[in-house]
Amino acid sequence: MNWLDLGIIISYILGFLFLGNLFKNNKDSKDYFLGGKSMGWFPLSLSTMATQLSAISFISAPAFVGLKLNGGLQWLSFEFAVPLAMIFIMIVIIPPLFRSGIVSIYEYIERKYDYSTRVILSTVFQISRALSTGVMVYTIAFILQAVLGISFVYTILIISVITIIYSWQGGMKAVVWGDAIQMILLFAGLIICLFYGYQLVTESGGFDTNYLTNRSEVIKDNFGLGKGSEYGLWPMLLGGFFLYASYYGCDQTQAQRMLSAKNEKTIKQLILANGLLRFPVVLVYCLMGLVLGQLVFNSPEFLAAIEGVSELHFPKEYETSGLKADLMVPIFIIEYLPHGVIGLLMVGILSAAMSSLSSTINSLSAVTLEDFITRGNPDFDQDKYMWYSKLAVVFWGVVCIACAFLFGGSDSPVIEIINAIGSVFYGPVLATFALAILSKKISPIGMKMGIVIAVIINLFLSEKFQDIMGTVIPALDFDFEIFWIWLNFTGFFLTIIIAYVVSMIQPKVSEEMENAPKFALTKEMVLSKEVLILFGFFVLVLIFSYFLPSILI
Repeated sequence: MNWLDLGIIISYILGFLFLGNLFKNNKDSKDYFLGGKSMGWFPLSLSTMATQLSAISFISAPAFVGLKLNGGLQWLSFEFAVPLAMIFIMIVIIPPLFRSGIVSIYEYIERKYDYSTRVILSTVFQISRALSTGVMVYTIAFILQAVLGISFVYTILIISVITIIYSWQGGMKAVVWGDAIQMILLFAGLIICLFYGYQLVTESGGFDTNYLTNRSEVIKDNFGLGKGSEYGLWPMLLGGFFLYASYYGCDQTQAQRMLSAKNEKTIKQLILANGLLRFPVVLVYCLMGLVLGQLVFNSPEFLAAIEGVSELHFPKEYETSGLKADLMVPIFIIEYLPHGVIGLLMVGILSAAMSSLSSTINSLSAVTLEDFITRGNPDFDQDKYMWYSKLAVVFWGVVCIACAFLFGGSDSPVIEIINAIGSVFYGPVLATFALAILSKKISPIGMKMGIVIAVIINLFLSEKFQDIMGTVIPALDFDFEIFWIWLNFTGFFLTIIIAYVVSMIQPKVSEEMENAPKFALTKEMVLSKEVLILFGFFVLVLIFSYFLPSILI
């Protein structure tokens, strides 16, 4: 990088410090954590996508498509269930949460069941989100260190401190508008990489048919059971539906954006935008990976640059078993793009990391204040509330930094356990909210038993957890593999079955649940414009994905 690239990065950092100051006038919890419930669909939809499509996606998704062993365009199958999940969220999950006037979505669970159920979900969210975000920040910092030669310590501090400052100053408005800007920068970076990469591939010999054939298959007709059967159509549709319904509707980082909308019409618009825009953005990710992967094989100097850092090796089948294929995108940016564009792309990587971090610390702070300090107390002093809120932002920012340093680079089984919990909990969380909204027959003890037992069973089904237990206790080394995305499906239905069975034995239902209005699915809901558009888009995505290999080869 030269002075121009550094100037762009410094200007970006100063701009975000100014952004926090611009939105510093927050009076109460609705202002600080929900943007005064005045946000429009456009910034909220970009913020939602920016939070989910992190720096790891910007780097790892193209590497998976272009280089990694058994990788390819099947990464697109992660997107198949998104439109269907958005329909479910739009009809079932978000309307009652929005109408309840809450800040923490876990308050809704207390109203329907009890405080201990709320605490279970809230605590798991806080611990898992802080740890996973810390690992994400570390990973990006380490990759930038490998490419730029800048210590990951300084990179972590730059990403984290700037994010903490503007999140602390501006609250949700700063986070949402910051995410919107960062999403635009990120997508611009993707287009630039795709454009330059395609030109270089054309100049270096073009695309190899064997390479494209090996990596262009999107839809695989398997059930995700057994070794080598990942990314099949059915696990990605069924497991993916429950994953995305839970993540977008029942995870505080995402649901908080929808609760910040000014009305339900705005929520429908932002859900529709996310359902329609995610696939094109991920498609650009994947096509960029295909282009850059071909460039690696066409350009010995590109391969040498990667090998110089990561010692990758490439068999004749155009595969790599190395784990450092993630260096492909950063090295391409540094080695092949002109100055100025390098600075813009480095800003894109920093943007992706900062958007995920800002959303995390804002949501963690909201949950801490609402679930543990004020617990929805309307008489809590607002000046004290704002002080505690800003203190919580700093606290969780420091916790995420600590997680980055303590756990980010560790090979400890702790990280494997964290990942296992992350893959088994979405289904039970979704089941909890779905039952709270749709059923009046679940008792608090039934709900808690459903969550706990479903999580335990899912842990034993988890491949990573099996590996850990097999190492510790050889007798528990089971030879059974299930693709992790199925755990969202099994967790959902196990929770529901167990909750109903226990509630039949212990039928004491809360007063709030008994008096709750019965959910009624109407014709207007099912045949609304947004639902029809999303379902039509789902069908279009499947058709496009089926024919994509023949288009590329």
